[in-house]
Amino acid sequence: MTGPSGRRYLVTGAAGRIGRAAAHLLAARGASVVTQDQAGDVDVLADLAGTDLSAVVAQAEAAGPLDGVVLAHGTYPNLPVAEMTVAEWDRVFAVNVRAVMLITRELFTRWVARGTPGAIVVISSGAARSARAGGGHYCSSKAAVEMFTQVSAIEGGPHGIRVNAVAPGLVLDEVIRPDTPDVPDYFAQTLAATPLRRTGDPADIAEACEFLLSDRSSWTTGAVVDVSGGSHTGRPHLPLTRDLT
Repeated sequence: MTGPSGRRYLVTGAAGRIGRAAAHLLAARGASVVTQDQAGDVDVLADLAGTDLSAVVAQAEAAGPLDGVVLAHGTYPNLPVAEMTVAEWDRVFAVNVRAVMLITRELFTRWVARGTPGAIVVISSGAARSARAGGGHYCSSKAAVEMFTQVSAIEGGPHGIRVNAVAPGLVLDEVIRPDTPDVPDYFAQTLAATPLRRTGDPADIAEACEFLLSDRSSWTTGAVVDVSGGSHTGRPHLPLTRDLT
């Protein structure tokens, strides 16, 4: 068995564009998928900021043990540090980091007790390694997620548990290219800084998640896979010149 067919997965944040795409792709390829979100077109298991997440996993396993999870939930407010309250900071870390840790801990406990392997894919962000104004809490939370991914990979590896992350660039419901009319300035600047000159499609990220859950990546753990059209590489939109003065 190399793909998701016959396996059982939990996808958190499944009402969001990335979580929804991942859940649909896994199901289309034969997996049994349990979904979680606070609202939307999926079953609501819990608010990940304030719930006993062992109960979330137990509910997800009610019809059978999980083989893996895509942790696609997240919150991404934009606020200057000088205006940020402690509650706003804590909310971002509760959802983006603590919930990842708690679900990972619960799955580790169950998989180790059963002696079965498992795979975890965490949705990070290019913001983990690319600071931007207003992202003090969000960028920091995603940097924490990437380090947690690597620590978890070290601890899970001897038990056959793989933990990887996917770091998307700008992903929209509709792909935007340079010739797309009426592109907002922020998107235009992002396109200029993206070597492949388009925004991401949710399916781009879903494909990466499916690969990292599958046996095709059986020797991959602790990886952060950038699926960003190349926007993580630097500043490709700067003009070329020999005049450096």
